[in-house]
Amino acid sequence: MSTEIIMAVIMNLLLLLLSAALVRSGPSMLPLKSFKISGNVTYDCIDIYNQPGLDHPLLKNHTIQMKSSISRSEFKNPTDNDKTYKKKIRCPDGTVPILRNSKDYITNPQYFHPLSQNRPEAHIAGVRSNNGPFRGIEAWFNGYALNISTDEASYSEIYIGSGSDKEVNFISAGFMINPSIFGDGRVWTYGFWHGKDGKGCYNTVCPGFVQVSHEVPLVEPFDLKPGVPVWLRCSIYQDKQTENWWLTFLSKPNVDIGYWPKELFNLINNGANVVGVGGVVQASPSGSSPPMGTGKFPTGDRRASAMFTNIEALNSNYEQRKISSFHMEKLLDSPNCYGLRIGTVKPFHRTLLGYFFNYGGPGGNSCGV
Repeated sequence: MSTEIIMAVIMNLLLLLLSAALVRSGPSMLPLKSFKISGNVTYDCIDIYNQPGLDHPLLKNHTIQMKSSISRSEFKNPTDNDKTYKKKIRCPDGTVPILRNSKDYITNPQYFHPLSQNRPEAHIAGVRSNNGPFRGIEAWFNGYALNISTDEASYSEIYIGSGSDKEVNFISAGFMINPSIFGDGRVWTYGFWHGKDGKGCYNTVCPGFVQVSHEVPLVEPFDLKPGVPVWLRCSIYQDKQTENWWLTFLSKPNVDIGYWPKELFNLINNGANVVGVGGVVQASPSGSSPPMGTGKFPTGDRRASAMFTNIEALNSNYEQRKISSFHMEKLLDSPNCYGLRIGTVKPFHRTLLGYFFNYGGPGGNSCGV
């Protein structure tokens, strides 16, 4: 047998092994229906009991929780002129929408979480409380189109977690612009988790997240005009009965997207020590930091810059409280490039804002690394 034939056989075997590692085989994983949203975005409707999230070894005996045991209040977005969710997908009953992952999406580098005290390549502007244990966090916030380079990323997120630089359990969700993942500069919804043994990933790249909604996927792109935001009110909270960590989009009606099972974690099974919200950016290796929020510093005009409002946390007894009722820490590590302005609302003033803050900035080369 010639050397060329041997090499061809080896390459074919390697390709087969790689395919087996990335895609589950068998009739149960064949999509019942598919939706192509744009050139690089396709969702497959996969049997809910055979979705890739359940392939995690810790979920071998996991029973899917179809509905959260906690009822959340519905919320109507009062900003009628801004872009909001419009359902583009309706998978058949018994199936869930799973984003068809690309090679670049699977191999994207690690996420930098705000619990870390050593994050030289990331900057943050927001608030958090470490007065846990907490059972959840929610906020209403917006995302804007920004010019982000392929080796940079910009996020607007809510998060919960426990741990330190050595070991951490962490969950975040919100909006992100990350061209190295999706191959474009659009605003996307996302979820991220980091659990036992340092395992974790974005969205459904690796097993772990259990999708439940058959209409609203965990990750979805938005085509935004400059200066026109998309709004989202979402909540990460621990289920009373199962201790799973649910992600719900609070709207009218509310949508339980899915959850991260308790089996994935070892530090947040009795609640999380830290909750927080804000903007986070990842700088390029060259040291240049991307814009955050609207790309402008916050001013006195609350609608002129990115915003987080109606920020509330669930305490250890599942009582919902404004985050300002806990000991709160303001986070702003690069005031040369980003700003943080805490809002004030006069007593008895009729507003839906509640506790809020504006944040963001242009970034640049003088933000520190």
